[in-house]
Amino acid sequence: MSVPHPIPYQGSKRNLARDILRCFPAKVETLHEPFAGSAAISLAAAARGKAKRFHINDLNKPLIDLWRAIVNTPEKLASEYEALWQAQLDDPKKYYNKIRDNFNLTGSPDCFLYLLARCVKASVRYNANGEFNQSPDNRRKGAAPATMRQQIFGASYLLKGKATFSSKNYRDVASLAKENDLVYMDPPYQGVCGSRDTRYLASVQFCEFVEVLEHLNSRGIRFIVSYDGRTGTKVHGRVLPEDLNLTHMELDAGRSTQATLLGRKDTTYESLYLSPALADELRKPKMISRFTHTEQLSLFET
Repeated sequence: MSVPHPIPYQGSKRNLARDILRCFPAKVETLHEPFAGSAAISLAAAARGKAKRFHINDLNKPLIDLWRAIVNTPEKLASEYEALWQAQLDDPKKYYNKIRDNFNLTGSPDCFLYLLARCVKASVRYNANGEFNQSPDNRRKGAAPATMRQQIFGASYLLKGKATFSSKNYRDVASLAKENDLVYMDPPYQGVCGSRDTRYLASVQFCEFVEVLEHLNSRGIRFIVSYDGRTGTKVHGRVLPEDLNLTHMELDAGRSTQATLLGRKDTTYESLYLSPALADELRKPKMISRFTHTEQLSLFET
């Protein structure tokens, strides 16, 4: 089925979800997304029956409140979004600023969805006071109400009754994972930290993140990490320690927006790391057949 995406969000793994799902084990009880954002991986996994349950977490509490509204009260949210969208038509820029002020006072999910649909590059920005301060993209009015309604109801259909939501530190979410679960982590730092909510930076430190991965390894937990990568020959971010014994793969993410604007042809490759427990399971003959020859070889390299 077509995967719905009600939340436009910069840094989403929507376009890479299909490749990431190929690295999923055959059976997953609960898929944990500690840095969920637009929850692109959970939605794709739900659409393809890759997990029984889903734990969607993000440090951005208004985003989690929005997810609860999408899944649990889709009709109410869709109607509220339509009312906001229609009310903007006389003066979209002025109305956007009004809704932004309202959101900063109330944290209302419908206001947040409207802002995400209208803001520049679907990029979340907050000032030092924790107020949403991203500007509107005045070239567009956001997804039409009928389109947004379809996306909201699609996401609700996939996740209702199967998902839990939280706004905790990623360490606490990772600690909940059990042997038959899978943890997918897309931490917003290093080479991409400048394009994400700055509130994450203080909570995701390299050494601490490595410790979390070590702890997951010690418990035999299966996990996947999306971790920066490279554009052409330029490598982004620090390399994860070899003693974690992770299996490294590269996913072709196409030409970056910046490269396109500069007239370059540099291709961006995003790194994907598989935990030892997951890589060992995928090396089994029945599992390895899902990969191409090149990818099969990479699964035997650490």
